[in-house]
Amino acid sequence: MQKIQDWYRTLKPRERVIVLAGGLIVVAVALYTLALAPFYKALHERSERVQRKEADLAWMRSVAGEVLTLGANQPIGSGPTGESLVVLVDRTARECGVGSALTGQTPNGDNGIRVRLEAAAFNVLVKCLGNLQQAHAISIEQATFDKASRPGLVNASLVLNRAPT
Repeated sequence: MQKIQDWYRTLKPRERVIVLAGGLIVVAVALYTLALAPFYKALHERSERVQRKEADLAWMRSVAGEVLTLGANQPIGSGPTGESLVVLVDRTARECGVGSALTGQTPNGDNGIRVRLEAAAFNVLVKCLGNLQQAHAISIEQATFDKASRPGLVNASLVLNRAPT
């Protein structure tokens, strides 16, 4: 540090001003690059995420009436009696058009099933789940949705339960 101070004192006043100004510019650029730029980038990404979530919510609210209408047209308990939950979920998924997205089913107790779907169309999946609830008295105990590689597609993990008969 002493060598730097000695070197600085040997400079002419005009050179000192130039070195000092250059040092301040380097500090300002480093501060922006290391602290402010990542902060603003994260803030911008969060803002975009909130906007996407708000758009998704608005869309869900706009199709809620349609889902309820479709469910009201299905009489409760219209499915075949005695059909296992695994078969019922598989058949309903194929009928709804998400059968190819169904990647796994695991029984979960006497009246439950864990279901995994990958790259399923979200709006079709919601209608399918509404159909299962209205037509077959299948309730959704737990649901986790993650976005897939393309817009409108989701990966979903569901735990479904049927009321005991």
